Amino acid sequence: MTNHILLEVGDDGVALVTLNVAGRAINVFTPEFTSELQAVVDQLASRTDIVGAVITSGKPNGFMAGADLLDFVHVHDRGLAPREAAQLVAPAAAALRALERCGKPVAAAINGLALGGGFELCLACHYRVLVDEPKAVVGLPEVTVGLLPAGGGTQRLPRLIGIAKALPLLLTGRHVAGAQALELGLVDALVPAADVLATARRWVLAHPGWQQPWDRKGFAVPGGAGALAPHATESFGLGMAKIRRDTQDNFPAPAAILASVYEGTLLPVDRGLAVEQAHFGQLLAGPVARNLMRTMFIHKGAARRLARRPEGIAKQPVQRLGVLGAGMMGAGIAQVAAAAGIDVILLDATQVAADAGKARIAAGCARDVKAGRCTQEQVEARLARIRATPDYGDLRGCDFVVEAVFEDRAVKGQAFGHAKEGLGTLPAGFVMATNTSTLPVSGLAANWAQPEEFIGLHFFSPVERMALVEVIKGERTSPHALARALDLVAQLGKLPIVVNDSPGFYTSRIFCAYIDEGMAMLREGVAPALIENAAKQAGFATSPLAVTDEVSLDLQQRVIAQAEADGLAARFLRQHAKPVVEAMLARGRLGRKSGGGFHDFSPGQPKRLWPGLAELFRPAAQQPELTDVKHRLLYIQALESARCVQEGVVPEPADADLGSVLALGYPSWTGGTLSFIDTVGPGHFVAECDRLADQHGERFRPCAWLRERARARSAFYSV
Repeated sequence: MTNHILLEVGDDGVALVTLNVAGRAINVFTPEFTSELQAVVDQLASRTDIVGAVITSGKPNGFMAGADLLDFVHVHDRGLAPREAAQLVAPAAAALRALERCGKPVAAAINGLALGGGFELCLACHYRVLVDEPKAVVGLPEVTVGLLPAGGGTQRLPRLIGIAKALPLLLTGRHVAGAQALELGLVDALVPAADVLATARRWVLAHPGWQQPWDRKGFAVPGGAGALAPHATESFGLGMAKIRRDTQDNFPAPAAILASVYEGTLLPVDRGLAVEQAHFGQLLAGPVARNLMRTMFIHKGAARRLARRPEGIAKQPVQRLGVLGAGMMGAGIAQVAAAAGIDVILLDATQVAADAGKARIAAGCARDVKAGRCTQEQVEARLARIRATPDYGDLRGCDFVVEAVFEDRAVKGQAFGHAKEGLGTLPAGFVMATNTSTLPVSGLAANWAQPEEFIGLHFFSPVERMALVEVIKGERTSPHALARALDLVAQLGKLPIVVNDSPGFYTSRIFCAYIDEGMAMLREGVAPALIENAAKQAGFATSPLAVTDEVSLDLQQRVIAQAEADGLAARFLRQHAKPVVEAMLARGRLGRKSGGGFHDFSPGQPKRLWPGLAELFRPAAQQPELTDVKHRLLYIQALESARCVQEGVVPEPADADLGSVLALGYPSWTGGTLSFIDTVGPGHFVAECDRLADQHGERFRPCAWLRERARARSAFYSV
């Protein structure tokens, strides 16, 4: 027995190899595990009392995941060359190759999920038995963190099931459940949990001296390989075109996967594995994989574990949630709460309005049933947990309330007053939250009797689909209120970021910077199509004019007016966007809700840019370069994020990056706004901002704090 692997030889000569990496909830590849795996493989090959082996997991929640990304995330920052980066996975790849060449049959008894390197270990086995359970999925998701499978996945999978079936799995990284895994040939048997080991053992005993198909003389890739294969045009020609269309050349991993499969399957498997490692080294040494691993895996995982939760405060799950306002946001919050098993009081001014909110929820649930996301029985249980009412007295007994009424101080203040009357004596641990997107939380807290138990919870629309919640601490918000708010976010299955109170908080500030820059360019005479296409090519989830249509221009008018009424600093007044908003509203162009804004919205037709924009904002004869437009959109948000860090609005860079990507659709290849600054380099970032300021306005001018960071070469993240 080693620290991570137990080898037991039965009376029949079959070795049971149990993976149980010490100190980990699920098995992962580590350098120590890899060396022990190689030692076990050596025993399988050399011991005469062993006729074959069954490999399984000793963990209750899965077979094996891939590598520990913490071992990889700093490779780019350490300046490793691609060849050096590739050497980090060479020992594991060699151990898997030795396993399949050990001369004895080896079966994988997959008793839970097997992903990444875990599934590559299964592919190196000669036979795969998967437990028939919903959570037991297999797949190679490396592309989602900017990498490719480096343990033979791009070589063994195409040789096992053919290139045409393998490429979609490699390029999407999707998880495949049992029945489909069996149909695709990813596994050889799907059996109940009680039969997994026995099935694997029977196969081993029945197949002495088994070899992988690709190690046998005369092997050919199923369906063919190379440019003359029947599927070649679809797989490689059109495949590359689709990759370039979908990634806009911002993500190198999909193209590297395609190249690895194409080149490697033309060669003997050992040379193909060398091709795979070379492509992997290029990816791992680059910044995009670093950015995706850090933000979309490590930081996302930390948020899921509530890394910002104050210590020493006992968890108090919300039992009964009050939601003030049954509009789109309030109904969305009620819907996800009911789905999480929480009883909800959904309150609005009239019974008709409250019922309309619940009807909206029911319609959304019906769509979920139709899509197979839940059952009718589950929907009925969820709807039964929601009580729609106009009576504030029904809030009595709620231990947490989220206000989601109209974005107006007076309206919200009135709602808080009615809620206090209806609640009566507050239960122990009670917290009041406001779902505001722009109004300062500290000012709203003045309307509540216990401002220390008042906090901001900024949900994003549509609530049921958006993963992030921005948690805003007011000046007097207590650690208890923060802890309970974070616990509620986790109950709802959402990811929190934590920011401090400030005009626009964090996400609204950088969102406004983005849409305002789009409107500023429009006013300057930049062609609308150029603005929209530049955003798409930069990798933004939605272009600035399109997303403004979704949130509505009349809302932007109210936000601007509120900023002016509050006497905020000039940079919050959005003067470069205000004339565009006014001109559009004067023509009744409010956005999607009015049937038209910057785009026309016709029922049953795709949206298209409104032709009247050319008359209202006449395009300049000389249009800017595409790169310049992309930079304006990327840099203005990153610069505003840096200001938020400087001002203490966002205490943790990780939260800034998560918020920008998950809530606002900032290009994920960058890792987020602050990761983008680190990626281009602080010095280059400041210089480019100065160039943009000289050409387009002082809003791009970096502050002294950022200039000092650039001089000191101080990154937001250190190795």
